[in-house]
Order: sequence, then structure tokens, then C-alpha cells
Amino acid sequence: MNRLVEIRSQESLCRERAALDSERRIFWLAQAQEWEQRALDEIAYHFRECNVARTEPCAKLTSAVT
Repeated sequence: MNRLVEIRSQESLCRERAALDSERRIFWLAQAQEWEQRALDEIAYHFRECNVARTEPCAKLTSAVT
């Protein structure tokens, strides 16, 4: 869960840099896309684990993501 927050934070930071650094905007947006994909992968991993374990912690991630 904390990992997802850290990943989203990095994504946000890259998007902020893109807004401020017009010369390297494309680079920072590409970096943000990579972080976004990592976040989606992390969410998918979590739900795969929840489906295997069939436990309650899945609800925690669902409420944090929305």
C-alpha cells in the first residue's frame, strides 16, 4: 500500500517537472507514464494476491485508490 503511494508521488513529481521544464517536457511526461504503469502493475499485483488469499485487506486498497 505504501509502495503505491510512493509510486503515485513519483508520477506526480514528474508531471510537475514537465509543467515547469518546457525544454524537457516530453522527457518528464514519458517518465510520468512509466510511473503510472508501475502503479497500475502494483494495483494488479495486489488484486491477484487478494484473489489467491481471499482476505479482507483488498478493501483497504480499493478505498485508497478511489
